[in-house]
Amino acid sequence: MARVKSEWAAKVFALVKSGNVAAAVAQIKVAPTVADVTRLQGLLATLAPSPAQKQLDKVVAEELALLAAPRLHRSP
Repeated sequence: MARVKSEWAAKVFALVKSGNVAAAVAQIKVAPTVADVTRLQGLLATLAPSPAQKQLDKVVAEELALLAAPRLHRSP
């Protein structure tokens, strides 16, 4: 059975389109996977440039870097 892609990116994009940038930023900071953030980045590229768009691009880039970095942890 084919795995259904997460709807997270579409839902966050809907927040952005509705003008609720603060909620979108909060959702981006708790993003489930790198693939979801990458999908959202592609959706955000379709929007017209604006100050909010620049802020979202920065937040998305930071989150991609955090999710892609190896986790630091101690063994028990």
